[in-house]
Amino acid sequence: MSAAIRTLSLGAGVQSTALVLLACEGRIKPFDAAIFADTGWEPQRVYDHLDRLTEYADAHGLPIVRVSTSNIRDDALDPAHRFVSLPTFTLGPCPTCIPHGHLGYVYDLPLPDYDGEGPSTYTGTCPKCRGTGEAQGMGRRQCTNEYKLKAVKRGTRDLLGYPHPQPIPRDVFADQAVGISRDEIGRAKDSGVNYLRSYFPLLDMPGAADGRTGWTRADCRRYLKAHGWGATPRSACVGCPFKGNREWREMRDNHPEEWADAVAFDHALRAVPREDGIREYLHASRVPLDEAPIDRVTGHEWRSRQTDVFGQIADARLENGDPDGCSPWACRSGEPVVAAEVPDGA
Repeated sequence: MSAAIRTLSLGAGVQSTALVLLACEGRIKPFDAAIFADTGWEPQRVYDHLDRLTEYADAHGLPIVRVSTSNIRDDALDPAHRFVSLPTFTLGPCPTCIPHGHLGYVYDLPLPDYDGEGPSTYTGTCPKCRGTGEAQGMGRRQCTNEYKLKAVKRGTRDLLGYPHPQPIPRDVFADQAVGISRDEIGRAKDSGVNYLRSYFPLLDMPGAADGRTGWTRADCRRYLKAHGWGATPRSACVGCPFKGNREWREMRDNHPEEWADAVAFDHALRAVPREDGIREYLHASRVPLDEAPIDRVTGHEWRSRQTDVFGQIADARLENGDPDGCSPWACRSGEPVVAAEVPDGA
């Protein structure tokens, strides 16, 4: 069987932008369409880049289709949509301990050798909240499912001529190109959906800087820069909790309107108290974004915090954030997403 259409899952970041240009140059097989899933809350520079890319692609016969389920910012502040909210950092009542007077918040640990005499438990400081009574957590990453994958699947169905809820014949499918580079080859998995079969053109590209087959993210960047697209931005929502301190600083210092929007959103998350007592934050410090410690630490402070390799990794993640944008199929912010687990319906 051959595919009915060939599509590109367009995240508008480095790798997928490179695939648009490679297809327009004829260096890889052309696409019938590129599909961009819009969350409604991308930075303006992403929309500007997408407008320029659309004009370029149109001139080469490649239509870019924008699809959307709804606006992620509006939904995150709507109590009716909390179940698909952003993966915010949370702080709330500890579920595993109880108040215990001057001891603070404690838990009762069952004694394994209890002989029936005296207390059956040992009262000690709660290991989850360390006696504070408040536990840290993080919301589930459902935004990729709800605002990216579901929209791409809907767009693909429409292009195939079988909009939801029409059943798609088993012999009708789209070949979907995904911009996964060699340095993240572990993310190269099939969609798990019969009518949407993934392939990865960058993994077969010759001419990588190290002489191997398959382009890395750095190869894509070099190619884009050589073709006048060196300013390709990283695609991620304005208020994405996976941003690192470096990105928050860059937004605050160079994009004040977006910073003001993110700060207002962060405060709005806690404006209406939740029944469960949980409070949500955009920054890992779990303080209001405009009070969060996002400025660069001194070299001495940095070294003093890096006590072991795990501390180094955590500090690097806090500073730099997630390495990739929100590509529908290659988001590395949490566990990989399997399209088969995402319902087709809107």
